[in-house]
Amino acid sequence: MNKCLLYLSLFLFLSVGFAACDEVEEVGEYDNWEPRNTAFIDSIHALAADRLLPLNAAQEEADKFEPGEIFGLETTASTTAGKQYVYCKKIVKNTAGAVPVYTNTVETHYYGTLITGDSFQGTFEGYGATDRGVLDPETKAPTAFDSPRQFSVSGVITGWTAALQYMHVGERWMLYIPYQSGYGESGSNNVLGYSALTFDLQLEGID
Repeated sequence: MNKCLLYLSLFLFLSVGFAACDEVEEVGEYDNWEPRNTAFIDSIHALAADRLLPLNAAQEEADKFEPGEIFGLETTASTTAGKQYVYCKKIVKNTAGAVPVYTNTVETHYYGTLITGDSFQGTFEGYGATDRGVLDPETKAPTAFDSPRQFSVSGVITGWTAALQYMHVGERWMLYIPYQSGYGESGSNNVLGYSALTFDLQLEGID
């Protein structure tokens, strides 16, 4: 009887121990959120390291990049971490279209995702953070059933403001935005603080 009790006690101890290990090893979707987002942006920065444009760069400098190339546009985000950029990759290039200025209102389609690829807002189902390489403009494009939205160039997050002033009407870009040029440390609605944001952004028109 004593041996039975001993074996039963040992079995229960090991069962609890294994369960505890499983709980420790389980990783939540948003665990280590700040360093993971920083690492994501660092990886994008490395791809654009020799293609970083300063504030007030000439339009021609942004126009020279072809679809699939990642480049950076300096933003006006105020931080202690040095210069901040929104990283851009063209899906559709159209240098014949007009370019908005800071005081304009624009009409856009957009699809916003977190680094996990989960969408947090948008007007259509576009490309996300996990999509790589040269992206097919005919795939995941806005349809006639999707309605664009209007925004003031000066009234959106810093990353958008910087990019919109170099986009031509008819162009579609991927934007990779560090939290400093996005929703900051506090986040917004269903977006956690320190979130890097990815947008599939298509400029439909200037009002």
